[in-house]
Amino acid sequence: MAELKIQHLFTLTHLLSKGAKYNYVSITTSSLGRNIQKSQQAASKHLLELEQNNFIERIINGRNISVKITSKGFSELVKLSAILQKSIDSSPSYVELKGTLVSGMGEGAYYMGLKGYTKQFQSRIGYVPFPGTLNVRLDQKIHQESIKQFEMLNGVKIKSFSDGKRTYGWVKCFRAKLNNTINCELIMLERTHHDDSIIELISKSCLRKSGKLKDGSKVSVHIQINS
Repeated sequence: MAELKIQHLFTLTHLLSKGAKYNYVSITTSSLGRNIQKSQQAASKHLLELEQNNFIERIINGRNISVKITSKGFSELVKLSAILQKSIDSSPSYVELKGTLVSGMGEGAYYMGLKGYTKQFQSRIGYVPFPGTLNVRLDQKIHQESIKQFEMLNGVKIKSFSDGKRTYGWVKCFRAKLNNTINCELIMLERTHHDDSIIELISKSCLRKSGKLKDGSKVSVHIQINS
């Protein structure tokens, strides 16, 4: 029994989108080729192979081609859809980062203690953070690239504010776990002196003490995507 080939998936799904599950639909190999980003010759070959393996039925009348997906062809698409959905549903809902603990510039304690931030932290994440942030250097390129996606995610937003003298930027918080045990938040800042290799974490208590950490300690951070 022939199995559906990967290179034929775009062709079959395109036909499905045109209504070929129940009806014969008129197509040309040139238009099919454009839609599946293949040459006209490749599109023609796809149709021939799909027909030979009983995934489609084809009626040719001169240059006119009408195609309908068979029950076998549709069954293969349903099976593929189920496999994809299972994979999507079972995919981890977190990003895992690894890095090295480093000292910051000492500004975290000052900013975390500002009333404009502390009031919002209490109402938005349920606690006022320990004054200061834990700085983790992401040593590997794969982790430095992974963190960039959080720039586009919403997280829990702490709004920017002004004290009359200067304006302080917004903060986005994402629920996380340090070394799989300590609850914390990854924070993304509107304004920061750090580059993409440094991430900052906050928590109710001092993360250095809670995790028994010091500069140079290797740590892992699991960040919830759906925070």
